[in-house]
Amino acid sequence: MALKYTNKINKIRTFALSLVFIGILVMYVGIFFRENVILMTIAMLLGFLFIIGSTVVYFWIGMLSTKTIQVVCPNCGGATKMLGRVDACMHCSEPLTLDKSLEGKEFDENYNRKEKKK
Repeated sequence: MALKYTNKINKIRTFALSLVFIGILVMYVGIFFRENVILMTIAMLLGFLFIIGSTVVYFWIGMLSTKTIQVVCPNCGGATKMLGRVDACMHCSEPLTLDKSLEGKEFDENYNRKEKKK
């Protein structure tokens, strides 16, 4: 069974997009509380905060993606941006690494975590 890996930048962008939809959904739920102005206002403000949070996440990942290394995937030939020691291709989800010591090893996102020295 082949595992489906996803690119870290795409994961963060998907999270930001979900914040937009959650914000709109919360605002829509607020419409059902038209009689209670306080509940409607809370729902509208909470939805607005979700959308502002999405804007912050999009801005953050945009700034972060300017510092990434762009590589060409050996599997599909597409250009992809890498975050960390291991990542997946944005196009075909092929596991990628620039670290020679990790070549041939099983793909594990834990390679990106900084280990504490004992």
